[in-house]
Amino acid sequence: MSQLKFLTAYPITLQNQVQQLIADNKLGEYLSRRYPQRHDIQTDKMLYQYTMTLKQEHLKNAPMIDKVSYDSKLDVVHNALGLHTKISRVQGGKLKAKKEIRIASLFKDTAPELLKMIVVHELAHLKELEHNKAFYKLCEYMEPNYHQLELDLRLLLTYKALSAI
Repeated sequence: MSQLKFLTAYPITLQNQVQQLIADNKLGEYLSRRYPQRHDIQTDKMLYQYTMTLKQEHLKNAPMIDKVSYDSKLDVVHNALGLHTKISRVQGGKLKAKKEIRIASLFKDTAPELLKMIVVHELAHLKELEHNKAFYKLCEYMEPNYHQLELDLRLLLTYKALSAI
């Protein structure tokens, strides 16, 4: 079951179903059928606009975001597909805090639903820093299908890891 490292928190029955898809060589087919399209948000500027649109729609009172970008250094190995950071800098006599969201470059070539899921996840960190009940409730508010998308993203990561072997 080591090939299911992204699914360890899920019930054993679900893990067995995924194992069967892998054994039957049908996991890639399942994902292709479920997510046939790719989004066209390829630049940092487009990603920033997309993120700000979601923020304005769902989190009007959340703090402003200074930067949103794709980051090729974020990857599954470091267990980070997106990062929400606060950077404090001294400018003159003032302390300026900047909020940044970085999304793994992996998401440049995914379905629009999966990009939205990771952006929603990072936006939720503007209000809730921890992965607690309130955090996931906020994610579901912004994307009602959040938990299914998170599972499917974990299936995609599993598929990519198996393809790299």
